[in-house]
Amino acid sequence: MKTDEEIDEANWAQVEFAEIDLADGRLNDRIQRLSIALGKQPLAPINAACDDWADSKAAYRFFDNDKVTPENILSPHSKRTVERMQGHAVVLAIQDTTFFNFTQHPNTDGLGEIGRKSQNQRGFGMHSTLAVSSAGQPLGLLTEKFMIRKIGEASHTPQELHKLPIEQKESYRWLQSLEKTIELTPENVQVVTVCDREADIYEMFVLGQERQASLLIRASENRSLQEDEVKHLWTKVEQKPIAGELDVHIRGNQKRQERQTKVSIRFSTVTLRPPWRPEQKKLPAVKLQAILVREEHPPENLAELGLEPIEWLLLTNTPVNNFEDALRVVEWYCCRWQIEVFHKIIKSGCRVEDCLLQTTDRLNNYIALMSIVAWRLHWLTYINRTEPDLPCTAILTTVEWQALYLRIHKTTKFPKVPPSTHQAIRWIAQLGGFLGRKSDGEPGVTAIWRGWQRLQDLADTWTIVVHDRSRLVGNR
Repeated sequence: MKTDEEIDEANWAQVEFAEIDLADGRLNDRIQRLSIALGKQPLAPINAACDDWADSKAAYRFFDNDKVTPENILSPHSKRTVERMQGHAVVLAIQDTTFFNFTQHPNTDGLGEIGRKSQNQRGFGMHSTLAVSSAGQPLGLLTEKFMIRKIGEASHTPQELHKLPIEQKESYRWLQSLEKTIELTPENVQVVTVCDREADIYEMFVLGQERQASLLIRASENRSLQEDEVKHLWTKVEQKPIAGELDVHIRGNQKRQERQTKVSIRFSTVTLRPPWRPEQKKLPAVKLQAILVREEHPPENLAELGLEPIEWLLLTNTPVNNFEDALRVVEWYCCRWQIEVFHKIIKSGCRVEDCLLQTTDRLNNYIALMSIVAWRLHWLTYINRTEPDLPCTAILTTVEWQALYLRIHKTTKFPKVPPSTHQAIRWIAQLGGFLGRKSDGEPGVTAIWRGWQRLQDLADTWTIVVHDRSRLVGNR
């Protein structure tokens, strides 16, 4: 018989995997138990997250089972994501690719090439579509596809790539994910697919136009325009007057420092000329709105830091009739970094590249499950920003919030009303090293995932204390 705490603890996994169908009830039960164990200890290897050797062996057998695939692991979560999307008028479906490096595990079967050939690195890629609210709240994964580049396969020249149909190119994954997003889009919800420059593929715009699917893609190429006095895309938009300015917070990553800057915004309607591709189906012209976001007066020391001024040329098929419309589109694009955060959580917060499952099939199953765990950590990070006044019981079990409260306040007395989500998340981040000074702002995902793991250890200890106390009272 499960206690209230155990039922509460398992609730998120029961909800997320309610429609799991692995053609075996034992496997359906195992994935829920695994998601709870790995969710409590995302930094830990499989054997450390499991209770004992028997559970560890069961986990290894699960990831090696022929009935288990990344697609059927993700399917119930994807359905729950669609349900969460129905509570929003606009949802951003953000696509991106990341690569997992398993070069340090050379005995793993099935790895392919990653990075430049000269680096001689081994691993595989994962292309994801993350659903995010217009306020930045991660709602879940819509698609996830693993890809392996054959070792030693010669790279195509630009001329050869130009002749290949899109279905034979690696970049076809962007269109496949868009098709799946269209298929999953709920009624009365505007879903805008948001991508960086790698998705500047003409067929992508054609698909969006034909299926009436909203797109927002950062331009990479200075494309030719159809029947226009100005022949090229960048020149056309540059000639437009500045419609307004916007203060933008540039988030730091491995290539750039975090900073605040001001950008100008210009916009124009453009019609792209279809590329000429011999022996292929003729493509139609595509009408889009182009928005040029430019840092007109960058800091003088930007070049010394090895950085370039901000310049984004955004292409969208959503209406842009005025500065407010353009501003809304730019704000959508600023949410694109959420998928980078998500991929960071999978790699650094869940340490999946340390996993020793020895085959890519097992690793794909493992990473598919850890992607859902990573989404939940991501969701925890932002729920306190988008819905800070919710009671913390919306995200924590009774044992978790009580253990957290005792640890932070060093007391044995609980408040009459559970703390808010905002307060609880800050306390979790405090366990992970967040100082909470006025100048620190809201805690980041790194502090939260570190604090989350510490909280689980505290919660386990508190569970033992509560259990022993109840047993002692019962024996009197």
